[in-house]
This record gives sequence, C-alpha cells and structure tokens, in this order.
Amino acid sequence: MASQDLPTPDYARNMKLIGHSDQGGRADGVQLMVNKGFAITGHMFSKGFSVIDVRDPCNPKPVNYIPAPTNTWNLHLQAHGDLLLVVNAKDMFAAAEFQDEKNYYKGALGEKVGTADTSTSKSRDWTAGMAVYDIANPAEPRQIGFMPVEGGGVHRIWYVGGQWAYASVLFDGYTDYIFIAIDMSDPTNPKEVGRYWLPGMHVAGGEALGDPSQRGGLHHPIVHGDTAYCAWRDAGLVVLDVADRTSPKLITHRNWSPPYGGGTHNALPLPDRDLLVVADESVLDNCEDGLKYIWMFDIREPSNPVSISTFPTPEEADYPSKGAHFGPHNIYENRPDGMISSETIFSTYQNAGIRVTDITNAYQPKEIAALVPPAPNRLMDHRPGRPLVIQSCDVWVSTEGLIYNNDYNGGLFILEYNG
Repeated sequence: MASQDLPTPDYARNMKLIGHSDQGGRADGVQLMVNKGFAITGHMFSKGFSVIDVRDPCNPKPVNYIPAPTNTWNLHLQAHGDLLLVVNAKDMFAAAEFQDEKNYYKGALGEKVGTADTSTSKSRDWTAGMAVYDIANPAEPRQIGFMPVEGGGVHRIWYVGGQWAYASVLFDGYTDYIFIAIDMSDPTNPKEVGRYWLPGMHVAGGEALGDPSQRGGLHHPIVHGDTAYCAWRDAGLVVLDVADRTSPKLITHRNWSPPYGGGTHNALPLPDRDLLVVADESVLDNCEDGLKYIWMFDIREPSNPVSISTFPTPEEADYPSKGAHFGPHNIYENRPDGMISSETIFSTYQNAGIRVTDITNAYQPKEIAALVPPAPNRLMDHRPGRPLVIQSCDVWVSTEGLIYNNDYNGGLFILEYNG
C-alpha cells in the first residue's frame, strides 16, 4: 500500500502510520505475533487466523488464512522460533447467550457456558484445546500437534520457547478459566502437567462457592523464571511459584475490585527493576464498568506487591463518550524475539488507539507518543448494535521499534515511533 493510500489518523503524536492491511478482508484482529517477517493474527469474528507478509512494512500483504474448526475461536496465539501455539475454544461471541457482551464479562463464565455443571452430559459443537503448528516457513503453518481439553477450551497462552508453556483454560467442573502448565518437550504431543485455581472455583470437586469477585477467571499468565504473574480478571493479581510445574503454589493474591472495576488483563514483570505493569481491561461501552487504569507495582518483596502509580489517562478527546470501549486493553509483553524494554511501555486503549509511556520514573509515568486510527470502513463485529468505532486491541513491537497494532474492525496498522 502506497503511503498516499493510508488512512489518516484521528490523532497522532510522535508516531507515524507507515502501513495498513485489512488482512485479506478479515480486518478483525486480536492477538498478533511477528515471526521471520510475517505477522500472524488471531481473529475475533472471522473464525481462524491469518498470516500477513510484513517484510516490507509499508506494503503488508496477506498470504494465508487458516480456518478454525466449526464454532471455534482462534483469537489468541503465541509464536516463538519454529512453533506456533493457537487456542481452540467455544466461539463465545457467536453464541446467542453472549450477543450482549455484558453477559460474557460479568459473573462466572463456566456457569453460563454450562461447563461448571458436570452432573449431566452435554453435546459440544466446538473444539477445545491447543493446536501446535510448525512455522519454519511462517507463510505456511503446518499443524503437528494438539492438546485436547474437556470444557470450554483454552483462552490465552504464554510461550517463549523451551519446555514449558502456560495457559488459561475453562475446564469442565470449574466456574471459570484456571491456570495450567504444559510440557512442550514433544511439540507433537503437548501435555498438561499441573494446574492452579482460586478456592471456590472447583465446583465439581465439592468446593463451596465463595464471593465471585474473589474467584474471577484467569485471563492469562506471564512467566519469568519460576514465577507466574497471573491477571485474574475480577479477582486481580495472582502470583504463583511454578518451580514445580506439577504443583504451582500461591505466593500472593491482591485484588482491588471493588472499588475498582476489575477486568485485570496483563501482568508484565520488569525483573531488572523489580517492577510489575498491570493493565485492567475496559470491557463495557462508555465506561459503564468504570474508568480503568494501567498500574505500576513495586515487587521488591514478591509476597507484597505495592501499587505506586498509574499511567496517564488519554484526555485530548472525549473518549468516554466516543462509543464502544475506552481504556486499556493490552500491553506489549516484551517478547524475546521483539523489543525488550523496562522503560518504555506500549499499550492499546481501544477507542483511544495506541499509547507509548515512559516509566523511567516509575512513580510518574509519562505518555510520550500516541496514535488513534480513524473509524473503520465497516464492522467486522456481527453482534447487534455495535458502533462503528476503532477498538485498538493488541500491540507487538520489533527490535527496530516498529509497532504492529491490531483492531477488532480496522485491521493491521504498522507504525513508527518518532519521539
């Protein structure tokens, strides 16, 4: 795509749009990875994942689309080296019970999907588990393995090479997603080796249900060394010792919901500074679930994380009234094959686009760049009553500093930081 054909951002500060792709007409991007010059992106509504050649970032070209099994989500994935791990789960946003997204985000998901109750057998019309692909040639993913699970499926994975992967899984008999460790020593036959859940989640095990805000559901972990930093949605932050992958142990659990609105989505450790960046996702339109923040925690004492600041909230426009979601969704997670920084954090703020924050002074984070893409040309979101509004979703940053951003409706944007 020539530069003159690029959409004009609604707002830009110290960032420039250099490339854009509608991903072959499948402009609904969720999680994305860049591997050997190819962007691999999971879809929210297009039922599969796509591969885009970004070796020329000014001219990205769709080269492949791998459809999902029937009624199955492939929205999240992880790529490292020659392996690609892709979630398989019930396509929640295609289900009648979740056409109003409030029904998806509020309350125990397993109870609504029907996986928590194991007293009666149920037919399943989706595929649940984790698929493994060989991406020695990332333009041609080739499935080589699959780990099935009984239940709703896998939501999100953490994998940066080596023997171990980690994931959030909605199993039969549990109220919501829980933590598992996966042995990847044989990529053709990945195996679960251990799991952890908060008390009150294992209803099939006879646990008495506690306060739902203390149970929540795991969005996903980020693991550094033998420590897993788990974003546990409405139950906040859970930190686990995973030195023994077969028996993860709780280090600490911190929850700030209420009074804040929950939705904890990422917990990114910065080990060289004993800091943790924690993003709470905005999940309802027009801030109905409250204003959400990205938090800085001091984790010098692992058992006692202390919140020391929040990122600035975008305010150059009236984003809370713009429509759809405003506030954090995702942060770039310092992938080992991309940029690694403990001073610059890249995040998506949904209808407020992409933000870059300097945390050199962790007590006073400062926004140093931003770009808000224009309204999408059309809606990929098939749920009724959705507004035609940008929803910047995920971000991946190369070692050269190129910023790759996905949107639920607007496709793939490639940006340069000019600060």
